[in-house]
This record gives sequence, C-alpha cells and structure tokens, in this order.
Amino acid sequence: MIAAVLLARPLSYRWGRNAGYPIAALFLLALGMVLRDAPEVLAGGTATGEWMWIESFDIALRLHLDGLSLVFTVLALGVGALIMSYCARYLSEEYDHGRLYMLLSLFATAMLGMVLSADIITLFVFFEITTLCSFFLIGAQGLHQARPATRAFVITASGGLALLTAVLLLWHVTGTTNLTEILDDAGTVTSSPYAPWIGGLIIYAAMTKSAQFPFHFWLPDAMVALTPVSAYLHAATLVKAGIYVLMRFSEPFTDFWWWTTVLVVVGLITTVIGAVFALQQHDLKALLAYSTVSQLGWIVALIGVGTHDALAVAGLHTFSHALFKATLFMLVGVIDKEAGSRDIRELSGLYRVMPFTAVLTALAAMSMAGLPPFLGFVSKEKGYYAFLELPGHWGWIVGAIAVASAAVTFAYSFRLLWGAFAGPTQQRGLYDAAPSFLAPAAVPAVAGLLLGLVVAYLNPLFDRMVQATVLTEESHPGLSLLPDSIASPALWMSAATVVFGLGLFLAREPVDRALQRLVLPVTGVKVYDAAYAGLLRLCDLVARPARSGALAPHLLWPLGAVAALALAIPLTGGIEVTDPPASRPEDWFVVGLTVLAVVGLCVTRSRIGAVAMMGVIGFLVAGWFILLGGIDLALTQMTVEILTVAVAVLILRRLPKTFSPVSMLRRSGALAVAVVLGLIAGAATWVLTGQRQATEAAQWYIDETERAAGGTNLVNSILVDFRGLDTFGEMTVLAVAAIGLLALLRGEAPADEKARTMDLPGDKTVLNTARKILVPLIAAVALWLLWRGHYEPGGGFVSALVAALAVVIARLPRSAEHPSRLRPIALLAAGLIVAIAAGTLGLIQGSFLSPITGSLEIGAFYQGLTTSLIFDLGVFFAVLGLVVAALDRFTRGAVPHSDRLDLAAAPPPDAAEPHTDQTQPADNQPTVAEGGPR
Repeated sequence: MIAAVLLARPLSYRWGRNAGYPIAALFLLALGMVLRDAPEVLAGGTATGEWMWIESFDIALRLHLDGLSLVFTVLALGVGALIMSYCARYLSEEYDHGRLYMLLSLFATAMLGMVLSADIITLFVFFEITTLCSFFLIGAQGLHQARPATRAFVITASGGLALLTAVLLLWHVTGTTNLTEILDDAGTVTSSPYAPWIGGLIIYAAMTKSAQFPFHFWLPDAMVALTPVSAYLHAATLVKAGIYVLMRFSEPFTDFWWWTTVLVVVGLITTVIGAVFALQQHDLKALLAYSTVSQLGWIVALIGVGTHDALAVAGLHTFSHALFKATLFMLVGVIDKEAGSRDIRELSGLYRVMPFTAVLTALAAMSMAGLPPFLGFVSKEKGYYAFLELPGHWGWIVGAIAVASAAVTFAYSFRLLWGAFAGPTQQRGLYDAAPSFLAPAAVPAVAGLLLGLVVAYLNPLFDRMVQATVLTEESHPGLSLLPDSIASPALWMSAATVVFGLGLFLAREPVDRALQRLVLPVTGVKVYDAAYAGLLRLCDLVARPARSGALAPHLLWPLGAVAALALAIPLTGGIEVTDPPASRPEDWFVVGLTVLAVVGLCVTRSRIGAVAMMGVIGFLVAGWFILLGGIDLALTQMTVEILTVAVAVLILRRLPKTFSPVSMLRRSGALAVAVVLGLIAGAATWVLTGQRQATEAAQWYIDETERAAGGTNLVNSILVDFRGLDTFGEMTVLAVAAIGLLALLRGEAPADEKARTMDLPGDKTVLNTARKILVPLIAAVALWLLWRGHYEPGGGFVSALVAALAVVIARLPRSAEHPSRLRPIALLAAGLIVAIAAGTLGLIQGSFLSPITGSLEIGAFYQGLTTSLIFDLGVFFAVLGLVVAALDRFTRGAVPHSDRLDLAAAPPPDAAEPHTDQTQPADNQPTVAEGGPR
C-alpha cells in the first residue's frame, strides 16, 4: 500500500486519470498478500508480525490478522480497488488526479494499518491519519467544501483525542501497549477504577467517527466531497473505523450495563433519525448520506447487545452495507454525470435510456431495503433475532423500534429507485454509461445477491470474527438465508417491515409533504456553528490585550503571572531555603559588567545602541555559562546573539535611528515594574540556587553515555540519542512554525514600494569583500561544529546558527528584497526527511532512532562514527530552514520610515471592492447544512 501512495503522482503524470487502474491493481495485490494468510485465520489461527518502534517503551508496529481484521481488510482493499477503477472514468482529464489518488491510497493504508495493528499506540496513530485524510479529501474543492471538511475534522479529531486518553489509561492500567495482552487481561481492565472512563472515551471516539447522534450531522454535511470520496468514506473507511474500534474493545466492557445501554440507545436514536431524514431528501446523494447514518446506528445497537449472534450480525451488516452503499454511491455519480442532476424531482423514466444502470441500482436498493435473497435481508433478519435476545420486555421494545427503522429504510430505498427510474422519460437523449464506468459498481451489486444466496458459506469467516472479538472458542452465528421456522418472530418482523415500508412508499406524496414541513428548531450544524462562533469570541477576548504593536500588553501576562506566583508562594508555606554554593570573584565581575550593560540599555535612545547593549548582556551570560562549564550552552548563546545583531542590522536600517520620546509618567511606571520584577527574579535565583542535587539519572548519563551512545559530548548525546524522539518532535514544530511564517508573512510589497526600496546608497566594497572571505570560513566552521558535535562541544543546532550567520553576511551588501538562494521549504523538508532516515536506520538495532555506532581507523587516525550524525544533519537543515524563512519574511517588503506616512494614507490593496462570498453550491448540489462563520 505504501507503494500505491508513492506511485500515485508519478503514475498520474504518465497516464492521467487512467492511473486509477494500476493503483487498483496494487490494492488487489495487497489484498492477495493478506488473503494468503486467510486459511490460517479461518482455521482458528492468527498471523502476526512485529517491527519494534520505541524499544524502551515497548511500542512496536505489531500487526496481527485475525477474523475481525480480515473482514475489515477485505472491505478496505476490495472496495478501494473498485473505487480506484471507478475514478479512472469518473474524473475529468483536468482534475488533479495525482493528489486524489495519493490521498485515497493513504486513506486505505491508514485504515489497513488500523485494523491490523496489535499495538494500541499505532492503532491510535492510524486512527488519526484517517481523520487527516478525510479532511483533505472532503475539503479539496474550495471554500464551500472547506467548511464541512472543518466540521468533520473537529468532530472526528475530538474523538481521536478521546481515544488517545483511553489508550494512555489502558497503558497505565495494564502496563503494556500490546493490544493482544490487554484484551487477554480484560479482568485487569474491568476491575480498574478507570474502566468507566476508558469505556466512555472509547464510545465517544466511535460515536464521533461513525456519526452517531448527536454527532451525526457531520456526515451528510460532508457530501460536498467528490462522489468517489463519499463512496469510499461511507462504504469502507472513515465511518467504519469507529465500528471497528467498538468491536475490537467490546470484550472488556460487554458485561457493563452502561456499555449496553449507551450503545443500544444511541444506536437506535441514530438509526431512526437517519432513516427519517433520508426519506425527507430529494437529492440522491444526501439520501444515501443519511442512509449511512441510519445503517451505522443499526450496527452500533447490535454491538451494544453484545451477544455472539449480535456481534456476528454486526459484522455481516457492516459487510453488506459496504457492498450496497458502494454500488449506490457510484451509480448516483453515474446518473449525475449523464443526466446532470441528482434531484429525483428532475429525474424520471431513466430505466428506458439507462437500463443497465437501473438494474444495478435495483439490486443494491433491494439489498438495502432488506429483501430476500440479498445479503442485506440476511443481516436485517438476523439483527431482529439479536435484538430479541435483550432481557425481558426490552427485547420486544428494541425490536419494535428496529422494525420501524427498517420500514422507513424500505421506503427510502424504493423512493430512490422509483424517483430516478420510474415514470415517463423526460431526458430521452441519455444513454447508459460505458461498461468500464459501470463495472466497478456492478461487482458489489452482484456480490450482494450471490452472497445472500450462499450466505451459509460465510459462517466460518464471521465465526472467526466473533471469536477474535470476544476471545472465546465458542461462536456459531448460524447465518442462513431461510428462517428457522415459519413461526420465527424475526420472519414476521420482516413481513411487518415490508408491509409498513410499502405503505410509506405508496403514500409517498403525503408523507413527503409532511416531512418537508418537519423543520427542527435546532440542528447539529447550527449548534456547532454557534459553539464555533462563541469560541472565536472567547479567543478574541483573550487575545485582545496582546493585539497591540507595543510591548507592554504582551509583557503584561507573563510578568503578571511571575508576580502572582511570587505572592502565592509564601501563602502556601514557602520554600525551604538552603545555603547556596559559595560565589567566586569572577561571578561578581560578570554581575558588575551585566549591571553596567543593563543601565546602558535603559538610558540609550539609539536603536542600534540598544541592540548592542542586548548583545553585550547576551555575551556576558555566555561567559557565565563558560565559567560554569556549559560550553555547548555558551556556543549557542553567542551564536544567537551574533545572529540577532546581524538580523537587527537588516531590519533597523529601515527604521529611525532613535526611539520615540516617552513621557516621564510612563518611564516611572516601567521603572517601578522593572524594579519589583527584578527583585522577585533575584530572590528566586538566590533561593533556588543549590536546591537541586545531582540525581541518579544525571549520574547514569555521566557514566553510561559513551558506552550506550558512542559519544563523549553529554549534551548532544542526550539530544540526539536518548531524547531523539523529543528532538524530532521539536524539529517538526520548527517546520510547522516556519511554514506558518512563510504563509502569514508573504513579504511582498506593492510595485511602487519596491521601486523605492530595491537598494540603498553607499559604497559596499568592504561588505562585498568581507562576504567573499567570511562566508566560506563561517560555512567551514559550521561543518566542523556539526562533524565534532557528538564528541566535543558543537552539534546540529549550533552549527545551523553559525551557517545562518553566513547567510546573513551574504545578504548584508544586498537589498532587503533580494531573496536568499536557499529555499526554506526545501531545507525544512530535507531536515525532516534526513531525521526520519536516521531513525529508520535505527530499526536495524531494533528501535526507531536507536544509534548505530562504529569507527574509522586508518593507521594512527581514529574517528568514531554514529548514525546520530545523520540525525544531527537533519537538525541542521531544519534550524537553518527556519532562520532562512525568518530572514526572507522579516526583511522583505519593508518600507523606509520616510515613506511611511504617504503609504499609510493609501487604501489597502484589497479595499477596492467589498468581499462577496462566491461559495454557494450549485443547484444540483446537496444543500444539507448551512455555512458556518468564518
């Protein structure tokens, strides 16, 4: 599947939309590789594999294929292959096929990784990747799609956070992330006081992912996505992820009354609401969307029942739903392409001009309606049996609600079929789509019929699925097309379903009029939008003090927090004061120089003088680090100070030479605040000095670093070896910050401004000569610091800062608008790729980012080697990319101070015309939700 992700764009460049066919072949190849182990699974075994990720935490890419995984794997890969083939005919030649194919392949890979994961950490990771993929797929078409995509992302991502919390609690309770061990030790989970929290969080995660009430609104809202995306999302991927999680974790919680109650009640409410709303729709795609909500509610209620038969039927209905829903979505796309509409009020008599489409739609619709001999009939009737297993009168109450929901399902299934194909033909110029367009939809439609006829042969598969779910050898689902007897309650419930459903269909006109008058005062979208708007208002209130260009409002909160903390400490008992280590004369020398620099900083009115004084203070702090033995800290501090001054030169040459005058009252207030906070900081430093003693962990690092990591620089070894994953996370944050910087501060000035700021007068011979000499020397120093960083003071971070100095010096003789030849995005990408490559090499040692050490000996020459150097190179590229991004954005497009008043009087470039929202959906688009606030 990874090959499909990587090859999606190259294949699309070569074959355009027809790249869907080779990608579909890759899906089938992956399915074939999985099915090689199917005989072992059907015989009661489990195929496993393990690839250690983080050895110290026992987190690994553990994979297992059991009965439950096999069902969802067949759906994800089988339906995915059909969707890819369908895309090859559905997409236009102008569409960005490579992006769509890549995202769909990644979607399938994430779903496959989730259902095969035997580790709860990797299961969560893949669970969240499906959320990200769905966001990009739903919102791919523009602003009209972006709003529903955002709603879907926020709702499902909140479920992801709930699942993460549940995963961490499971890890805490059981002491392992191995999913198999956790489920085998279900007693430990259920006896834990955290059990209700874990179960509740898992239910919440599944409810958001599988669009259960009250989160159901995001799924119909997401129908703005392309039809192939909707088909895959509804049939086999995103919404089925929540179903899988519920089934996988049902064993520890099935015996809890609240687990059964919540799932059955929520599932029944969802199935009824979804069915009624589906019957209300005129747009075929919106009808199918609400139908999916209803069918998912049916499955969740069955999982809540929790018996072996109920779980088997839940799996069977998941399978049958995937077949008929994939067919119907693809055929609705065909109708929309050929007829130009999805509204049943504009469609009529298409069976005469599109007979094959009509036949395939009829097959899928009858399976959805639950008519024999289709697979949907078996899953519906066996579902009745399962609901009746609930104790006491609850079985009949739940069964009656299920019959009502199924009757509405029958009605909207025939509404779909009749509305599109029955009646007089209004569009006689139409014709059936090409066989290659219809074939992907025909496969699941015919499969739903054939599997219904031979459903008994599926018993071994769903038998193993239930055994994997409830961890028992006893499971006999007894799937069959024919009822047990003529007196079977489920048979009469099926008959009642047909009768009531047929009555609703025959009375479709008055029923439709009644449903169109059904307007709820509150909808999910409105509630979400109101909450979203309220959150924005809260954020505006919180951020308002920091929206000023002045420093004081920004400093108010952190400095106020420091003062409040200082006042709170005595009230809580204070801190025990210990005698700090004795000071040395050189310490007080540094303190004296620092005081003089601070005084100079306070009295100077020159901007460049203030920058110089700040640099002096920074160098004095670096000197103090040297006195304390922190050579790495000193190197970093000095390079940061030099870089700050150099960047300030690029920026300050566009600003006035002196600060604006400040009133005496404001200066006095600032002095008072500074004195108070200075005393607090000084007191805290005096009290806390000497409080922390050497820990056992610190001593271990000192004793074992060279043996464990092959390095003698303790600081660098901790950063790139022992805490390499933390550093990798920080690199990722740097990359995100740099991308945000590049996006928000575009640094482009209008043409007339550029004409006035392209260059500065003056002789630049000295600067040019210095650039030619210093840049190569500084670059060499940067490489030297990078090479020696694992053994001596240096490393990727400080070497990147030194290299950034070379970039700054190279730009000094040039105008501020002259861009660097270095591309920030390329540097950031290179940093992350190199870091991942170094971490992947560590898998040879059994863990991601585990260092591999060696040495190079040539005669008397000896040099230690480690893969940590490669990781440090990634750090180098990432930090350098951030600095270059900052230089390009902070120093481009600036306007000289003398021109500012004139430019300020001009209106902004986008003020010529009022904004108009061009995001209203086309007439033939499903209007299933209102747009939210920006």
